[in-house]
Amino acid sequence: MARRRQLYEGKAKILFEGPEPGTLVQYFKDDATAFNAQKKGTITGKGVLNNRISEFLMIKLAEINVPTHFIRRLNMREQLIKEVEIIPIEVVVRNIAAGSIAQRLGIPEGTRLPRSIVEYYYKNDQLNDPMVAEEHITAFGWATPQDMDDIIHLTLRINDFLTGLFLGVGITLVDFKIEFGRLYENEDMRIVLADEISPDNCRLWDAKTNEKMDKDRFRRDLGKIEEAYQEVARRLGILPEAGARDMKGPETMQ
Repeated sequence: MARRRQLYEGKAKILFEGPEPGTLVQYFKDDATAFNAQKKGTITGKGVLNNRISEFLMIKLAEINVPTHFIRRLNMREQLIKEVEIIPIEVVVRNIAAGSIAQRLGIPEGTRLPRSIVEYYYKNDQLNDPMVAEEHITAFGWATPQDMDDIIHLTLRINDFLTGLFLGVGITLVDFKIEFGRLYENEDMRIVLADEISPDNCRLWDAKTNEKMDKDRFRRDLGKIEEAYQEVARRLGILPEAGARDMKGPETMQ
């Protein structure tokens, strides 16, 4: 395997220098974290499944003209992406009360919200990713008002599309977290969807039983974590034929 220079390592992915200027290689790990990395573990084959699921969803979103950083999948654990300037904001869309909003506001988990709620969190692990308002984002220069207009427009389109896509395979999209970046091409800049979309950053429940099919199984020690991720991939029709087998990561060059 070719030696590449590692540029960044996060909780679930590693970024390597890409083969061409303006590209990166995104490698999906099996590492799992929760509660701002206070809980750590491994979900066997998670990286393989998340690579395939995120690829599938990014391609589907591109088909409805949602711009993304995705170029193509390279192998079981890696995909080629466009290099973007990540906006330090996590955008969370909530359709049904679960997780922190249920705890904060005392809403029973599973309550369908009157309308989808969009929340923003400042990406800063040392501060535990605090919730912020659009006024904070624009005041501190993390994004411009025009950036935010683009982000909210894209976010609502993504939510509408993914809600229907998952419902079509018997899955309820409870909530999800996405990130955006600035893509510079020649003299132009545009906001594009970045990072990933997978059971790591979506709450996905079986539409009939409300059984959890996402990382909450890891957070809450519910067991059958690998099986849940595999079931999401199976319903989307993209489970690798050989199953979620592991594979060694690329050699890194400092």
